[in-house]
Amino acid sequence: MEDYIVRATAADHAVRAFAITSKQLTEYARSCHHTSPVVTAALGRLLAAGAMMGVMMKGEDDLLTVQVISDGPINGMTVTADACGRVKGYSNAVDVELPPNAIGKLDVGGAVGAGILRVIKDLGLKEPYVGTTELQTGEIAEDLTYYFVSSEQVPSSVGLGVLVDKDCSVRQAGGFIIQLMPNASDEVIEKLEEKIVKVNSVTELLEQGYTPEKILEELLGGLGLEITDKIPASFSCNCSKERIEKALLSIPKKDMLSIVDDNEPIEVKCQFCNRAYQFEVEELKEMLEGI
Repeated sequence: MEDYIVRATAADHAVRAFAITSKQLTEYARSCHHTSPVVTAALGRLLAAGAMMGVMMKGEDDLLTVQVISDGPINGMTVTADACGRVKGYSNAVDVELPPNAIGKLDVGGAVGAGILRVIKDLGLKEPYVGTTELQTGEIAEDLTYYFVSSEQVPSSVGLGVLVDKDCSVRQAGGFIIQLMPNASDEVIEKLEEKIVKVNSVTELLEQGYTPEKILEELLGGLGLEITDKIPASFSCNCSKERIEKALLSIPKKDMLSIVDDNEPIEVKCQFCNRAYQFEVEELKEMLEGI
């Protein structure tokens, strides 16, 4: 199944909802960054959430960044997404290994640790919107649920999951975001809460063959669910040698001189996708002349 996001409404537009299957993009991130299982799970959850949050934006040029800045061994993560289902991201540490948590699952909360969640939305205005909240559990879904309520004042329920196979590849990945609009009645809220409580695990649903549409049917069935959009989702990085060159040109001239004086070609890797770019000595000298 190819990755995609569905957008939906329910209860006469009193509820808006998103669901994603993100196995392919999570596996792509794992293979790019060579992440350990617990890092794959943490980054995969953030990628799924970032992709869904990205399509909440309206403008084609709008950009979203979600940062986890924390003190756990993962040492933080960054994900960026656009309004078209394209997402990319990385973890600052990729080889974290931890024992399973108390319920025998990958200890994402222990890997992430304590810290803050920061959401930056560049909507083409003079200043980007920045919302920051404290991490609640480090499990990502609960942290985003808290963020939506406290920073954006939108009561929400976020479910995210990544199941890693024995060979460390991604077996399942996906999630949902359900949000209440101001006109949601007490009856709608009560019915929704009853439904959400019954969902034990996103990955269990995915293992049972649930599509994003079926996940939302499970959560919003009986509330007039209406699927309004289906958007392809992918891990997509727009890095290029030209972009890397611009980054090199921004470093202090003395540092650039030191690199050129070594008289050796250099390799620079994109932080988001780990793609390597080679710069020969002559290229570096030409760049230095332009500084």
